Amino acid sequence: MLDQVLLKKVMASVLEVEAGTLDVDSSMDNVPGWDSLRQMNLILALEESFGVSIPDEDAANATSYKLIALVLGEQLAA
Repeated sequence: MLDQVLLKKVMASVLEVEAGTLDVDSSMDNVPGWDSLRQMNLILALEESFGVSIPDEDAANATSYKLIALVLGEQLAA
């Protein structure tokens, strides 16, 4: 099962925002500073924190909290 608290903690750290500001509607479109460089850093941090390997195609498309949670859930279940 995906640890939502850890997900928010990692995202907040990489994106340099408060964890409480992140929710299921958070995305590159509405989180200031969430650019392509931070996206790469976020994927690397998530892989390390959750002990998974996220395929490049999924990493490129996981540009929102919902999509990241979905991708991580799939990787953790594999």
